[in-house]
Amino acid sequence: MRLNSAVLACGAVSLPGVLAWGSLGHITVAYIASNFVKQETAVYFQDLLRNDTEHYLAGVATWADSIRYTKWGRFTKNFHFIDAKDDPPSYCGVDFDRDCKEDGCVVSSIQNYTSQLLDTKLWSWRRNQAAKFVIHFVGDIHQPLHTENVERGGNGIQVRFDSSELNLHHVWDSSIAEKMLGGIHRKPYGAAYQWAADLTEEIRSGKYLNSTKAWIDGVDLDDPVATSMKWAIESNAFVCTHVLPEGPEAIVGQELAGEYYEKAAPVIEVQVARAGYRLATWLDLIVERVSESGAPVGEL
Repeated sequence: MRLNSAVLACGAVSLPGVLAWGSLGHITVAYIASNFVKQETAVYFQDLLRNDTEHYLAGVATWADSIRYTKWGRFTKNFHFIDAKDDPPSYCGVDFDRDCKEDGCVVSSIQNYTSQLLDTKLWSWRRNQAAKFVIHFVGDIHQPLHTENVERGGNGIQVRFDSSELNLHHVWDSSIAEKMLGGIHRKPYGAAYQWAADLTEEIRSGKYLNSTKAWIDGVDLDDPVATSMKWAIESNAFVCTHVLPEGPEAIVGQELAGEYYEKAAPVIEVQVARAGYRLATWLDLIVERVSESGAPVGEL
């Protein structure tokens, strides 16, 4: 496989801080989605995103992370998560009214930018940005610590992973997935492409074949909040069972690359697979609705 130079350039961008879900996870989710969307959906988003290659979704999958560190994009900083004020491992649960910040969260952001994508009267550059946000936020909501308030989603919990001192959020964003694939640190597009291909095969004919119907059960374009809340609650449940099974204090300073990793890796895999498959379904529904409306597409 040969990736075009534009995509490779995207992978070379250096961003400050921790990337939500990690570049590897986000790009893999996007590639999985591109493997499952309908042909008309692919054509629509290739045109909207101005990229007629197979990398049209993957090439913008981390854009929302890059702009959150700019002066213009600071307003999006809370859009990547919803802070569940629960009590893991005793109790996990997400409540939209309680946990979504006044200036927004990942659930309200999926609703907002989906609405913008459906509004064909908007300028195409607005819908282009909305598409990039939706692609990213559907990925974010499947990372368990993006649905948790404890220690800022684990950012304040220091642990060790393969002898490196890291925070727990970074471990779930990047370290576990990278270890699963043998260690990926920069330019993850090739690894993400192959991982997506492997997971696509598992979805189509392997261990996830009989799960896909349940994955998209309750998906409702007319109620993005209920849809994404269902995803958030599912993701958050892993905080009690796999992320903090003995509580936040017990994990501080622990080496997580052994038994903890072995239990966490299958969660990362299934969440990436779910996110990609659900993103494809969501994008299909958007294009179907736009097509049904018969409304003219906004001009540049």
